Amino acid sequence: MRIFNKRARFEYELTPEKVEAGIVLKGVEAKSFRDNRIDLSQSHVRVLNGEVFLINANIPAKGILKYEPTRMRKLLLHRSEILALVTKTKQKNLQIVPTMMYNRKRRIKLELTLGKAKRQFEKKDSIKQKDIERDLAFELRNKN
Repeated sequence: MRIFNKRARFEYELTPEKVEAGIVLKGVEAKSFRDNRIDLSQSHVRVLNGEVFLINANIPAKGILKYEPTRMRKLLLHRSEILALVTKTKQKNLQIVPTMMYNRKRRIKLELTLGKAKRQFEKKDSIKQKDIERDLAFELRNKN
């Protein structure tokens, strides 16, 4: 099962480097993952005191009254991976973006990618390019 962060490709110019991180979840959150009810669109990753946290990921739980669905969740990375991420983000002025959540065997993993935030005019240009490509594909389909 895979849950994609579709907003990440629109909001950020992503680099090809990817890092796989484990995530600390409660039981009901793991159940929500299996039910495909996770929203990563507003989430981001921060490094605080040498630890990596997923912030603002919406993972709702069924049947629990006092539960915060957008709480901070700890990500599991080796110290060398954290150091590499921090140095790349500072040197190249990049951000750590969660792009996909998936399961590997019984473990739930989060794919992190480095990306640079797009400006408003860059987002508009990408929308125009997609529209042009869609129109061309439609015309080619109608000709055949």
